[in-house]
Amino acid sequence: MSELIIRRAHEEDLSALIAMFAEDDKGGHGDTTDPDAYEDYLRAFHVIDASANEQLFVAEQDGEVVGTFQLLFTRTLTSRGSLSMIIEAVQTRPDMRSRGIGAKMMDFAVDEAKRRDCRLAQLTSNAVRSDAHRFYERQGFVKTHAGFKMKLK
Repeated sequence: MSELIIRRAHEEDLSALIAMFAEDDKGGHGDTTDPDAYEDYLRAFHVIDASANEQLFVAEQDGEVVGTFQLLFTRTLTSRGSLSMIIEAVQTRPDMRSRGIGAKMMDFAVDEAKRRDCRLAQLTSNAVRSDAHRFYERQGFVKTHAGFKMKLK
């Protein structure tokens, strides 16, 4: 196996990313490889790619996308106007889990937060993902808040 490369996602990665999200049986996001949905993903990709405050990354090994995550940067008036980073849409391809890919993605994300002088890095994880929770805790994340969501669609 070659070295793991973490890089900004390209439009050409979209099919692999969609497939990875569609394979997720715990997320409940309604992701699908149905060709009719491709334009929705493509529009979202272009919005993310053009944003100064969002970045979509892939982990690539041997020329294949094996993981992904998205970073969002937000400034608030609390904490004296500090910058925070939110990590979203973390996925490792199911057949590539437990190989250190997720840890390398999180290390990359935290390094990016430090580079940008963020006050904190934060993420949420579905309550049913107990394995992921243990993983994030091993990476140094601490459960500090309860999350709330309201589905609108």
